[in-house]
Amino acid sequence: MNKPQIRYSIFPSSPEAHLFEVRCTVDNPDPWGQVFSLPAWIPGSYLIREFAKHVVRIRAQSGRKLLRVVKLDKNTWQVEPFDGPVTVTMEVHAWDLSVRGAHLDTTHAFFNGPSVFLRVEGREEEPVEVEILPPKGAKYRNWGLATAMQRKSAKPYLFGTYEAANYDELIDHPVEMGTFELATFKAGGVQHDIAITGRHRTDMRRLTKDLKTLCETQIEFFGTPAPMDRYMFLIAAVGDGYGGLEHRASTALICARNDLPQEGMDKPSSGYRTFLGLASHEYFHTWNVKRIKPAAFTPYDLDCENYTTLLWAFEGFTSYYDDLLLVRSGLMPRNTYLDTLGRHISSLLRTSGRKKQTVAESSFDAWIKYYRGDENTPNAGVSYYLKGSLIALSLDLLIREQTGGRKSLDHVMRALWKKYGMKGVGVPEEGIEQIAEQVTGVKLKRFFDQAVRSTTDLPLQKLLLTVGIDMGLRPPRSGVDRREPKAARAENAADRGVTLGVRTGNEGGNVRITHVLDGGAAQKAGLAAGDIVIAMDGLRVTPDHFDNELSRHRPGEAVTLHTFRRDELHVVDVTLAAAKPDAWSLSVNGDKEGARARRRWLGID
Repeated sequence: MNKPQIRYSIFPSSPEAHLFEVRCTVDNPDPWGQVFSLPAWIPGSYLIREFAKHVVRIRAQSGRKLLRVVKLDKNTWQVEPFDGPVTVTMEVHAWDLSVRGAHLDTTHAFFNGPSVFLRVEGREEEPVEVEILPPKGAKYRNWGLATAMQRKSAKPYLFGTYEAANYDELIDHPVEMGTFELATFKAGGVQHDIAITGRHRTDMRRLTKDLKTLCETQIEFFGTPAPMDRYMFLIAAVGDGYGGLEHRASTALICARNDLPQEGMDKPSSGYRTFLGLASHEYFHTWNVKRIKPAAFTPYDLDCENYTTLLWAFEGFTSYYDDLLLVRSGLMPRNTYLDTLGRHISSLLRTSGRKKQTVAESSFDAWIKYYRGDENTPNAGVSYYLKGSLIALSLDLLIREQTGGRKSLDHVMRALWKKYGMKGVGVPEEGIEQIAEQVTGVKLKRFFDQAVRSTTDLPLQKLLLTVGIDMGLRPPRSGVDRREPKAARAENAADRGVTLGVRTGNEGGNVRITHVLDGGAAQKAGLAAGDIVIAMDGLRVTPDHFDNELSRHRPGEAVTLHTFRRDELHVVDVTLAAAKPDAWSLSVNGDKEGARARRRWLGID
């Protein structure tokens, strides 16, 4: 086989300074001057991240001859015309400990292709190879390499040469380097690897068994064969973290080390169930998003925003099935699932922004809103993850009720896979609604108009009754849904009947107001996000006892707060409001027909 005319190498040149050296060699560059560019975003995370900002230096040469490099815009460079092979070398600073970019230190290295590999403009469809090298020095001699990228001369889990059919495939295989714990299992006849980096005390046997069960359930859901030859779970265990990003044959996950299963654990902890939900979510994306994807993403334009109104289906439907398939696989008890659904419903119905932004608008505006949440986010918008998952629940139950259980959202997902995913064809903006009606025979236009294109609340209470589940209000509790940004928490005082109408955080041992909610007591009194509360009724307050102090009061009582806004002290009188019941719980009722429908839905008694 002929050597590819585009070749890359990546080398952790200075782990201490967090620097990669990345080279791209083109044997026959454009005679008018080859153009190179770095993606502005990474598929699966809808925010312009400007990876070019991490480029420290860039140079070009042919043999010993240095060539002039001209920067054309924020992420594009052109090498002067030259008759012969051209090598462009970049120095990239890697200090993004997330699932989206690149991170390098003396303990490990991780990178996603869009953050390090230049695109050779006009040559994106050509095959490429990449040599991945270890850092120099004795202390790195035990480092290995984990990736789902196709090996060329490299041995399994070691450095060497890898290959990809084109640039899109090259950047869709994240790479972990370092010392990691490895486990392997087969699901659907496909080898799956687990590589965990970071300090941890994981029960690898339990983790391997549960991930195998999960993967087999999802492969069976869509049907064999699985769409990949090999799959890799890359897991970074940290003190406190949560996140994942899907790829065609792997996923990069970051989690709290204590969320992984521990030896001697009698039953799954809530943290471990959270981790399994994350793994389930990203694995489901192997079909829904990586292969069943919006037409706006086929192909991706990596230089700018790619707009679609369908993220409520691609992210939201995935958020619905992640926990549902844990239930069907036996990894989550029914009552735990119902508790989780209740929290999701409560989180949505507490968000006043759901009455101002449709989920289609939320999808379209992901690039400027979802990943850039601010102090007004709960008041101004709605999450396409959260509401999208409850649209999926509503649609599933509606189809089951209208067809007497003969059809469901499961049939719609499999039809989307066969019509679009298996053929590599993008789903048009109206495609999901059309195929849902075709597959089920149910008229669904009114449902989609209300659920997707209006701010009308979903008929959840009515639909849950069809599967024998009552939905009722319970006393409010604090907490934030696990799929929502973590920064703030609701006030515990609401548990005792009084509310200030804020979310707060801890800033240097002080109470910091992070969000002021629409129509609440704090908003009426003129408090604002960013205010630091230092005293209530003349006594100092701290994050540890602020809520308890509030709870000593009754609705209608006034309290005097001393606050700092910037460096100015303010004294604010606030009349506390009654906390309205806003937490919903789900419970099984005694309806026999509902029980039969529930068994068909959940796959368990």
